[in-house]
Amino acid sequence: MTPEKHHPLVELARQTIEAYVRTGKQIAPPEPLPPEMQQRAGAFVSLHAHGDLRGCIGTIEPTQASLASEVINNAIMAATEDPRFPPVRPGELAGLEISVDVLTAPEPVSSPAQLDPKVYGVIVQSGFRRGLLLPDLDGVDTVECQVDIARRKAGISPHERAQLYRFEVRRYH
Repeated sequence: MTPEKHHPLVELARQTIEAYVRTGKQIAPPEPLPPEMQQRAGAFVSLHAHGDLRGCIGTIEPTQASLASEVINNAIMAATEDPRFPPVRPGELAGLEISVDVLTAPEPVSSPAQLDPKVYGVIVQSGFRRGLLLPDLDGVDTVECQVDIARRKAGISPHERAQLYRFEVRRYH
């Protein structure tokens, strides 16, 4: 039986997490950098164990010199710094399911009618508070639900004025 092949960004996230959890050292981006990893983009790394969320950290806009560096940084953060979970332990590594979402640039929308939780992620912003929810998540089937969750993540009340943004993702498993 051959091991399942994953997208190169997912393989990079897995190698990063395994190296960091086992050694505490951050790996370098691949050399030469493959074309799909050269761009700059926001990215989220999500970890699941036994079907349950185990960690998810990302960037809305690029903060690193390349997508490879963005994924490396966010993979380490998802495995060790998500405040909802304890750091991943070496014994968990084999059972982790990893996905990488690469985001398009956020665009403002004038109405919730321009949103679709299966197609677009949403950002809700009021002042410096900003909440984000990725698209196509289990149990998030309506725009109202998606916006409500993003508002709660940012601490923005339902009655407070807020700007909505949408973005698309390319999700890799």
